[in-house]
Amino acid sequence: MPPNTRRRPPGWRQALGWFAVLAALLLGASWALRQADRPLIRAADPAPTASRIQAPAPSVRPPEASAPTPPAVPVPASRVQPAPTAAAPIILAASDGAKARADTAAEAAAQAAQQAARAGDPSPQDTARLAARRLTLPVQGIAAHQLTDTYTDARANGARSHDAIDIMAPIGTPVLAVEDGRIARLFFSQGGGGITIYQFDPGEEFAYYYAHLDRYADGLQEGQAVKRGQLIGYVGSSGNASPQAPHLHFAIFKLGPKKEWWKGEALNPYPVLRWP
Repeated sequence: MPPNTRRRPPGWRQALGWFAVLAALLLGASWALRQADRPLIRAADPAPTASRIQAPAPSVRPPEASAPTPPAVPVPASRVQPAPTAAAPIILAASDGAKARADTAAEAAAQAAQQAARAGDPSPQDTARLAARRLTLPVQGIAAHQLTDTYTDARANGARSHDAIDIMAPIGTPVLAVEDGRIARLFFSQGGGGITIYQFDPGEEFAYYYAHLDRYADGLQEGQAVKRGQLIGYVGSSGNASPQAPHLHFAIFKLGPKKEWWKGEALNPYPVLRWP
């Protein structure tokens, strides 16, 4: 045995081993306690995204109770005022206007009948009936007081009567349908009326004759229905009219049973158109 060598007691290695085991147990228990206090984290869950984040549900407020309706308070009948109505005055005004128009038409018919009788019109009653319709003046821009009665003027060196009135106006002045009706004939007469229109009235009892036109309105056709005041042609000097005196030759005929557009009983247009 070498000098100064001390012998250790038997079993010291075994005691050291047990001490190490006990220390390891204590450390493990301490770590387990610390882990138990931490929240559980699942590594498999992905990080939250904007599409997976849900907004909190909005809070719903209970509906407010509506205020109670106050009870109706009865109003004494003596204090109730009737609502004003405008219907009665309007109806009365319309009635008065209709009566005024009727009176004017009747007056126009009476004056036309008197003028026709004085002028030797063969049918003053028909003239009065047409005057009551208050036909539209056939030349645009011409007033009734500007008309001249040329119905009985001589034509063809006295061989015949005019049987119409001439309404003077510049070439190209619009010619209008005097009332509703139908275009019966579009006719050209070289030595007479030139470019002409024959229009029947709504009942096809009378024919209106427009002559010496410069041209027809665009699209005008025979058999076409026309309205009062509709453009049908333009003032001119076609036919035997003087180029220095363009005008509309306007005539009215009472048709016979056969409705022959070129033949009828002439009426004086002047008292028909000269209504007040």
